[in-house]
Amino acid sequence: MTPIRRPVRSGMRQHANSKGMSFVASIMTNASALTALQSLSATNRAMEVTQARISTGYRVAEASDNAAYWSIATTMRSDNAALSTVQDALGLGASKVDTAYTAMNKALSTVDDIKQKIVAASGASAADKEKIQTEISALQVQLRSYADSATFSGANWMSVNSTVAAGHASAGTHNDATIVSSFNRDASGAVTLGTIAIDVQSIKLYDAAAVTNETMGILEGIRLGTTGLRDDAAVTPAANAAIGATDGYAISTLSVTGYSDAQIAQMLKVVDIALGELTTAATQLGSAKKQIDLQKQFTTSLMDSIDRGVGQLVDADMNKESTRLQALQVQQQLGIQSLSIANSNSQSILALFQN
Repeated sequence: MTPIRRPVRSGMRQHANSKGMSFVASIMTNASALTALQSLSATNRAMEVTQARISTGYRVAEASDNAAYWSIATTMRSDNAALSTVQDALGLGASKVDTAYTAMNKALSTVDDIKQKIVAASGASAADKEKIQTEISALQVQLRSYADSATFSGANWMSVNSTVAAGHASAGTHNDATIVSSFNRDASGAVTLGTIAIDVQSIKLYDAAAVTNETMGILEGIRLGTTGLRDDAAVTPAANAAIGATDGYAISTLSVTGYSDAQIAQMLKVVDIALGELTTAATQLGSAKKQIDLQKQFTTSLMDSIDRGVGQLVDADMNKESTRLQALQVQQQLGIQSLSIANSNSQSILALFQN
């Protein structure tokens, strides 16, 4: 007798495992394939993230990666760009200060030469005074040349033109020059700029707009022979005249020709005090130059520190990501094999319908 085959209902068979649980073999739903597919999809997503980190070098490249870290890094990068501009401004300011400092040193040396000529003129004959004056006049021309040539990027702090609006409280003076030295952000996020001020009024040698002795430059303002200080009451006396309380002389115009030894003694007082003021001005410029150099070094170190801080927040650890990529590649291969096995399980259902 031929055995009778019992038909499978609804295309399914139930099998009991050792724990009494049953599994359903279905051509409509392949649970094993779905699980394998989900696992493979997760592995692929993780690989995409890892590959993006390796290709960009960033662990946090977009706000979606980590909004907080991305926001901090973006702000700090912007601040670092501003610090780079500050560094450029410091470099430009250093060049201006260095130019003025060079001219001031040359002026100091030249005025010292004039002082020596005046000492030589004391007690000299009229003819010798004329010869000495020839040398002094050449030195005075040289002083003007130093001042007029001390220009960098359109800025000249030695020979200025302090034109100020009429009626202004500071009419006749020259505004201080400022050099941007720092970019600061406080805890509230407010931004301020730090500056280094250069007191041009106290270091200028000539001022084309000044109309009083006290506001003129160090070399052109008339100084009292008694004190050596620039004074609006000071006037240049006639040669070989009697000594007066308002007798005065300017470094840029003084002349020993025809002047008495008493007047030459006053000139010596004037030149000596002017030398002191030039020395003070050179000291101010030297101090500003040192301050700028220190600020440049600090700004460079600060920018490096910010770069390192941002890197710790957003940079990818390439060693870690490389190791992770290799592990994910293995997981991907295993996932593909698992999915292939799960899909092949459906083929076994055909065996139920074979004779």
